[in-house]
Amino acid sequence: MPSSPIIRHSLHESLVAPLREMILQGELRPGEKVPEEQLCERFGVSRTPIREALKVLAAEGVLQILPHRGAIVARITEEQIDELFPIMASLERLAGRLACASATDDDIARVRVLHERMMTHFERGEEVEYLRHNRLIHEAFFEIAGNATLSAYYQQILTRIHACRFVVRKSRAHWAAAVEEHKAMIAALEARDAPRLGDLLEHHVTGTTAGIARAFIERTRAGADTPSERSSRAPAPQDA
Repeated sequence: MPSSPIIRHSLHESLVAPLREMILQGELRPGEKVPEEQLCERFGVSRTPIREALKVLAAEGVLQILPHRGAIVARITEEQIDELFPIMASLERLAGRLACASATDDDIARVRVLHERMMTHFERGEEVEYLRHNRLIHEAFFEIAGNATLSAYYQQILTRIHACRFVVRKSRAHWAAAVEEHKAMIAALEARDAPRLGDLLEHHVTGTTAGIARAFIERTRAGADTPSERSSRAPAPQDA
């Protein structure tokens, strides 16, 4: 019987995914220098595979490698919002329509549980956990849609707009708007209303999410989202 080929991954390839996830989770923030020495200690590797992994992320547009400074996490720009958010909106619209067509009762119940947990964190002002469950809900739409290529494109774009999707702090108005839109999304999914869910997801990205991204850029320009400024802020979202 013919044997299956053995697929060997280099060490730096195995580091790309966890480093990307650190960015998506907000451990590594836009504009901040990537702490190579700390990463070496964390993953138990030398600097060579870390730097090779950082080059991969730089090629994806997630990082910038600057001469004599090392790697920094890339900041989102107005041009990227104009370029990437319409693409993200189209991907989410399609995922929502496909999810409505293929969702089982168990799938819908699972998303409902995520939504209820997200709402609990919203009511408690627990923004980090709120954002994490928000991301899980959007990822669930793609998972239920069952289209691997669509999901791959989504993850690629998501990584490039990491800072403005599921990491940055929201103003009261943005947070309230996002919550109301999520309530409508869940209702559309439970009704299996594909056109409605697709429209809601598209509007959510091009409207509220893009608005959050632009506000983030303005705060950064004003120096209100620097590491020192963030560390001095209280954790409650109401001060955003």
